[in-house]
Amino acid sequence: MKFFRVLLIAGMVMLQTITAQAQTADEVVTKHIEAIGGKDAWKKVNSLQLEGSISVQGTEVKILLVQLHGKGMRQNITVQGVVGYQIITPTTGWIFMPFQGQTEVSAMSTEDVKRAQNELDTHGSLLEYKEKGHTAELVGKENIGDAECYKIILTLNSGKKETIYIDSKNYYVVKTITTQNANGQEQEIEMNYSVFEKMPEGIILAKSITLPYGTMTLSNVKVNKPVDENIFKPTYDIEKGYEPR
Repeated sequence: MKFFRVLLIAGMVMLQTITAQAQTADEVVTKHIEAIGGKDAWKKVNSLQLEGSISVQGTEVKILLVQLHGKGMRQNITVQGVVGYQIITPTTGWIFMPFQGQTEVSAMSTEDVKRAQNELDTHGSLLEYKEKGHTAELVGKENIGDAECYKIILTLNSGKKETIYIDSKNYYVVKTITTQNANGQEQEIEMNYSVFEKMPEGIILAKSITLPYGTMTLSNVKVNKPVDENIFKPTYDIEKGYEPR
């Protein structure tokens, strides 16, 4: 009898394991998209403009990020009145960080531009990820703080990998780990997300993002504001709204 009891317990354990594995990456991603506003609402997002600030060692750093779907991304970083930026387009990219000692704009390598193409996707890499050539793998669960999260490894079509943690209760992304090239070296960047807010357009965004060097708070979010594509030129002064001659 004891032998059969052991078999029964083993069978129950196996059944629980199979049930847990039955939850696929695709199902988790689908619930996530629904939770943050739904596929239809996100597919209408053609542009995003995010303004925020972060305190780094007591110094306020202002961030302005502009994305135009499939066409360009520009991120301005202002430190004590000095403006640096990074620009990505489908074919080119530029970086200018004067507070890191740069005196001239430098062009990004072809490989770095390729790896950064996901920055042009205002819909987010999880929406219709298969159609975009990405792959997702559900590798289990992990606790992030008090939240039990699904852990998904997303491999982008560029080969870049992202580890994404999705809260099993509300299906929001609460943490990501990505790799980026900094000064010729690959570095892992961990970001944690909180203070989720529904925009008038129906999509839900995190307005507080914790980075390795501080927490960025978004103070202004604009969805589908018209974007002048000239801002994706390195000569364009986005702060003043004109192209210097």
